[in-house]
Amino acid sequence: MSLCQLKNNKVTINSTTLSDSIVIIPTYNEKENIAKIIEAVFSLNKSFHILIVDDGSPDGTATIVKELQFKYPKLLFIEERRGKLGLGTAYIHGFKWSLDRDYDFIYEMDADFSHNPKDLVRLYDAAIDCGGMSVGSRYVSGGKLENWPWDRILLSYGASLYVRMITWMPVKDPTAGFVCYSSQILEEMDFDKIRFIGYAFQIEMKFATRSLGFKIAEVPITFTDRVEGDSKMHGGIIKEAILGVLNMKWKSFFSSYTKSKL
Repeated sequence: MSLCQLKNNKVTINSTTLSDSIVIIPTYNEKENIAKIIEAVFSLNKSFHILIVDDGSPDGTATIVKELQFKYPKLLFIEERRGKLGLGTAYIHGFKWSLDRDYDFIYEMDADFSHNPKDLVRLYDAAIDCGGMSVGSRYVSGGKLENWPWDRILLSYGASLYVRMITWMPVKDPTAGFVCYSSQILEEMDFDKIRFIGYAFQIEMKFATRSLGFKIAEVPITFTDRVEGDSKMHGGIIKEAILGVLNMKWKSFFSSYTKSKL
C-alpha cells in the first residue's frame, strides 16, 4: 500500500493558519513541563498544531494550556476528560478529533521532554518518504538512552526483544511512544479493536499498522528520562504488555484491525 499519494498537502483551520500536522500530547499532572513543551514545538521551522488531551489533572495542567491558547489561537487545542482513563484512550480520542479535522499527519508525543520536539521534523520526513508510520527509535543505529538506570534499560530492551519474537514485527523499538502516523493508517483502523490502554497500547498500534499493510520506518532518537514530574510507569503496565502481547498475537489469526464495511 503506497503512502506517496496523500489526501492534501495542507489543512486549512482558518484563513491564516495552515498545517498538515498535529501533535497529540496526553497529560496528567504535567504543570512543570507543559508550557515548555508547547513553546518548543511552536518554535520549530515547520508548522505544527498541538492537541492536549488532559485527564483531569488536579495540578492545573489544563489551566496552563488554556492560558496559552490566547497566545496561540487556532494552533493550540485542548480536550479535557474526567479522571485518568488511560494512555490508549487518550490517544484514540485525539486520533478521532484530528481525523475529523483532516490532518494528514498525526503524532504521539510525551509532555516530559523524553521526546525531543526537534525530532518531529525528522519523523515527518520519514513518514512522507512512503514509510506509513515513522517511529522515534532508541534501538536502531544512532539511537540512544540518556539518564536511565541500568535495570530500566534492561527491562525496556528485554521487552522489545520479547515483542519482536512474539509478533514477528521487524521493528526494533516496538514499545516506542514517539510516533507519526499518516492519516490513511488511522482512517483504515478500527479503534474499537484496540484492546490495550496502557504501555502495551504502543505495541498494538504498531502491530495493527503492520497488519493493515503499512510500512514502519524507524528514526534514531535520543530518549531522555524525564527531569521534572513523576513517571507514569508501574508494574501493572509491564504485566499488561507481557501477558497481553501473547493474547494479541493469538487473536490476530482470527480477526483484523480493518474497519468493517457496511
